[in-house]
Amino acid sequence: MHDPYNYGGALLKGDTSHQAALSIAPHRSRLQAVVLDALRLYRAEGLTDDQIEGVTGLSHQTASARRRELVLSGAVYDSGLRRRTKSGRSAAVWRARGV
Repeated sequence: MHDPYNYGGALLKGDTSHQAALSIAPHRSRLQAVVLDALRLYRAEGLTDDQIEGVTGLSHQTASARRRELVLSGAVYDSGLRRRTKSGRSAAVWRARGV
């Protein structure tokens, strides 16, 4: 049986984490759509997590969590390309499938 408090391997048993997980649940699919729409808009070049945040206006935590869910669902994939972020780090470039 799926444990709804097991998110990405991290158990969300603490009060704050548990409340945060519950508070985002009703908005998760809408926020996934925001991330997916951004990746579709930039389909030719793809986007890093930093760029997803910039395009969508979502916080780092929200944007990367929704992108990860989309990867796990198969809707988004790592293009194999790397791009420098504003901090100078190398980051994966993500693309939406089927666009």
